[in-house]
Amino acid sequence: MKLYHHGSSACAAKVRFVLEEKHLSWEGHYVDILKGEQFNKDYLALNPKGVVPLLIDGELILPESTVICEYLENKYPEYPLMPKAAAQKARVRLWTKAVDEELHPACSAITYVASHRHTILRNGKGNFEEFVENGDAAGKAARLLKWQWIQEGVKAPGVADKIRLYLTYLDKMEAALSESDWLAGNTFTMADIALTPYLNRLAALAMEPLWQNGRLPNVENWFQRIKARPAFEPAFLKWMPAELTEEMYCNGQQTWPEIEKLIS
Repeated sequence: MKLYHHGSSACAAKVRFVLEEKHLSWEGHYVDILKGEQFNKDYLALNPKGVVPLLIDGELILPESTVICEYLENKYPEYPLMPKAAAQKARVRLWTKAVDEELHPACSAITYVASHRHTILRNGKGNFEEFVENGDAAGKAARLLKWQWIQEGVKAPGVADKIRLYLTYLDKMEAALSESDWLAGNTFTMADIALTPYLNRLAALAMEPLWQNGRLPNVENWFQRIKARPAFEPAFLKWMPAELTEEMYCNGQQTWPEIEKLIS
């Protein structure tokens, strides 16, 4: 299997986490989205949306991280990440659906306004027309939003609402974890896989105060147990270049006062 991915992509990290938890062999192809490599002609031929991740397994070319994760679960049933009971499966899917529909867009916003905008502006990645018109029409609306985040930061339209939405999911996690060891029950599942990149993203942006110091103790304990899993390091830390790790953390520290004002 080949995975086209990037170190800071939450969606790519989710797929890497599944691959590692299932002890599957895979070949990584790094696409530097901060340098615009997702818009290279060869990559767009594989994924016209110009996003990561993308999985190739034999003749199958598969985009969309949640679809990839479900495919891996179904094709490689060893080390299962979905419960057998219908009710438990539904609980897991409520979390994965929420990630796709609400939490991921919120994560994209906070990542761009807190850190990626600084990297992209420094790299000088083209003008408005070039940025927005790259890739196919299906991804144009998302690129337009990202352009606003890059140019305006926290003050961009809708960013404050997305950050507050993010916080509501931290509260939902706290409530769920007060009743069970893991998000969808007492077994580690795809729900925990799905949420991990979004806690890890906040940590990467120096925003741990959102749950530390007694604010959300169940979330803090859960994240510590997640980081102790053997699959965490190869899924999350291995693929993050040291300079990008440092840059995101420093940018996050600089942006944190603006974020804190929004949520106080």
